[in-house]
Amino acid sequence: MPQAFLWRMLICIRRLGEGSSLVKSKVAYICSNCGAEQPKWFGRCSVCGEWNTCKEISVASSGGKAARETGFATEKSRPVLVRDIEAHAEERIDMGVGELNRVLGGGLVKGSLVLIGGEPGIGKSTLMLQTALSLKGKKVLYVSGEESASQLKMRADRINPSSGECYIVSETNLETIFSHIKDIAPDIVVIDSIQTISTETTDSIPGSLTQVRECSALLLKFAKETNIPVFIVGHITKDGTIAGPKTLEHIVDTVLQFEGDQHYLYRILRSVKNRFGSTSELGIFEMRQDGLREVMNPSELLISTEQTDMSGVAIASAIEGIRPFLIEVQALTGTAAYGTPQRSATGFDLRRMNMLLAVLEKRAGFKVDKKDVFLNIAGGIKVNDPAIDLAVISSILSSSLDISISRDICLTGEVGLSGEIRPVNRISSRISEAQKLGFKKIIIPEANFKGLELKKPEIEILTASKVETAFRTLFA
Repeated sequence: MPQAFLWRMLICIRRLGEGSSLVKSKVAYICSNCGAEQPKWFGRCSVCGEWNTCKEISVASSGGKAARETGFATEKSRPVLVRDIEAHAEERIDMGVGELNRVLGGGLVKGSLVLIGGEPGIGKSTLMLQTALSLKGKKVLYVSGEESASQLKMRADRINPSSGECYIVSETNLETIFSHIKDIAPDIVVIDSIQTISTETTDSIPGSLTQVRECSALLLKFAKETNIPVFIVGHITKDGTIAGPKTLEHIVDTVLQFEGDQHYLYRILRSVKNRFGSTSELGIFEMRQDGLREVMNPSELLISTEQTDMSGVAIASAIEGIRPFLIEVQALTGTAAYGTPQRSATGFDLRRMNMLLAVLEKRAGFKVDKKDVFLNIAGGIKVNDPAIDLAVISSILSSSLDISISRDICLTGEVGLSGEIRPVNRISSRISEAQKLGFKKIIIPEANFKGLELKKPEIEILTASKVETAFRTLFA
């Protein structure tokens, strides 16, 4: 028998004799995009189809049984007929912030797990700490894995809201956090952030795919067992998506996106997913030195107060969620310096702007193929309402012709590929908002005028079915 073979057998026997170290851990391959687990390395994920997302992790074995225990006693579940389930009125917690309550669907549902994400420095921690400090009659435990207690105290003194019962602890171990929850018995728990928390049941570093997934699952189990709502703050990637496995967004009940330009004062809180409310709501905040302030009437802040007539500016009546507001659309056109025209859009979809430029050239007969076009939605916010198409195309034409649009007129309407102005929803709310801010005229789609229910409007309502008709009204 060869000597090398004997040596290998002796080494294997020795390792087996030392214990079960060979079966204590295993290697798994997980997709960083969707969190799908595969037994071997892969180049393309078979679940989401993304390339180069394979991550190798070490998974600790616990005898084939996952140790997902929170330490809180719960009754054993059993199947129940739907007709035998007692229906209770939905009980929500008033967060003391009207904009946050609106996005949550009327308040925070007990036992829910809410994930809030956004870019670094956008104001996620400020919003959570400000809300925790201002809640009256509710005990809040604010867990920070990124800042010390003294640093949070400095921020709390700067925000300086009405004093609430808020406990602060700097901790990254999930089991220790559950111990603090047992001692304090809070009404609401805030975890900032989920990427810094780790559990002892998983052998990997904090922020890894396994840790984020396991910690989120344990927090969800805790929220459902104790009926205590939990906020978790999550980082985002360079692509703007929540960092960690995609299963993180599937685990939680609500996903809130906090967005905005750091160079502007305004922040928008959007609901991406909400099991207990609408996902079409949004809240608007203003970032100030003493924290975030609710913007109750965004129209007055998003429209400049200067009455000087300038070309390339149009006022659009938009709706986000159930809230109507007016925004200022700014456009600038110029001759392309190097033969290849530039296209740039801030706060508006660039591909949709290119489509509107094609409609402007093909259907209205205005040549813009050799001109640079720059578009900006004033205030640093991003608007997805197609009803601002008419204002976008009018502002571009206004800048191209160097003819200003009257500041007393606003526009609303979706532009189709054939140049028609398509009807939009909630036209009465759009007209009422323009009337409230003192506008004299508004151009709406002709199809919306037939079913209009507005008694004695104080604003002149003009209709248009084609972009040419709207242009004749604006530039006559």
